[in-house]
Amino acid sequence: MVMPSPSYTITLRVEVPASQRATSTVVSTVAEAGAAVMGVDIAHSTPTKLIVDVTCDTVDTEHGERVVAALNALEGVHVLKWSDSTFLMHLGGKIEVNAKVPLKTRRDLSRAYTPGVARVCLAIAEKPEDARRLTIKRNTVAVVTDGTAVLGLGDIGPAAALPVMEGKAALFKEFGGVDAWPVCLDTKDTEEIISIVKALAPVYGGVNLEDISAPRCFEIEARLREELDIPVFHDDQHGTAIVVLAALINALKVVDKKLEDVRIVVSGVGAAGSAIIRLLKAQGARHVIGFGRNGALHRGETNGDVYRRWIAENTNEEGFTGTLKEGMAGADVFIGVSAGNILTGADVATMNDDAIVFALANPTPEVDPIDAGETAAVVATGRSDYPNQINNVLAFPGLFRGLLDAGAHVISDEMLRVAAVAIAEVVGDDERNGAFIIPGVFDHRVAEAVAEAVRSQTVAEKGGSAAEAER
Repeated sequence: MVMPSPSYTITLRVEVPASQRATSTVVSTVAEAGAAVMGVDIAHSTPTKLIVDVTCDTVDTEHGERVVAALNALEGVHVLKWSDSTFLMHLGGKIEVNAKVPLKTRRDLSRAYTPGVARVCLAIAEKPEDARRLTIKRNTVAVVTDGTAVLGLGDIGPAAALPVMEGKAALFKEFGGVDAWPVCLDTKDTEEIISIVKALAPVYGGVNLEDISAPRCFEIEARLREELDIPVFHDDQHGTAIVVLAALINALKVVDKKLEDVRIVVSGVGAAGSAIIRLLKAQGARHVIGFGRNGALHRGETNGDVYRRWIAENTNEEGFTGTLKEGMAGADVFIGVSAGNILTGADVATMNDDAIVFALANPTPEVDPIDAGETAAVVATGRSDYPNQINNVLAFPGLFRGLLDAGAHVISDEMLRVAAVAIAEVVGDDERNGAFIIPGVFDHRVAEAVAEAVRSQTVAEKGGSAAEAER
């Protein structure tokens, strides 16, 4: 059963007769219609009428319409209007630009703009690397998309992707203190995207690629990493991989198993699945099998892109060729980044004792979490309404905070790995259990820990001190 969600909070302005009973009837009717009442406020009163604002969580838009119809069916009750709180939050966008310096006097203006700014321009022209020190480049990331793989919505285009990119930018600022800006491109051409991002790069200290469909996302990231002197990060790949590894480190501690010993099944070999497998192997995993739509990837395959072929050549050492359901038997860990409802609780029951299940397809997981929990020791999802949410916001703000602070030019696999370890270590031995293997998204310690780990690793790879890296 789907429960009411804050994603579908509505506020109804309702006219009712001026009596205590009328207000109570409105509240009970909303509840009987399946909505969760979150608040009731009297907006206006007359001797005969009350105007009541009722705020409630619903399941979806159609559910909200049913709640309105139920209220209008009551004698003497009329819904004057109703609004969707999610849409209200997005009115006019969710981010803005603010000046960091005072602009109150002519003296201020002469330094921030002409004529004083010309001196700074000439200094950068003489020494281009000073742009990182003297401009917003020092703390700014481009959030780049073409709108072809947005959430679970697919190819909805750059304009429709903008609310997601705005949200991403807001998360960068809130959790990492990083200034980020959406760059939604009206092209699907790989070469054109690469060219545009390269042309925009002088403004930014890093690039976060977002919601670009596979396999183009692989080439775009690889080329930009090779051709730019700032870090390029594809969050759908590496952000997911970082948080999955962090969660798995702690889940294995809960069940007292070692990463190098467990048999891991990964459903989905696209952007996220590929990155997860690579990072698991970097951490020491030895027994991994990746599954696509047609079953297990195994050595000797010639179909698919170079990334699927890499998985085929570097995993599944036993040469298993069966289906996902068959592969679940005797597995210790299931990681799903594929599609909803492709497995059942019975499939999970065929796994080894103390199994770990990460069913991350959103909004519908690969297997019902409650059913999986009947036999699995640890269950995680991508949803916020179940324990152990695997959420990329645990990774990218701190990661870029560390990269920007250290003046990084590239992102190495080891930086991704230490970020995952840092997230895992936020959960102490006295906190860890099957329902708590990953920190909460609002835990300020997470971004701080990730930033410090990435900063230290960046400096180590540069072979210098933190002060030298900053200069």
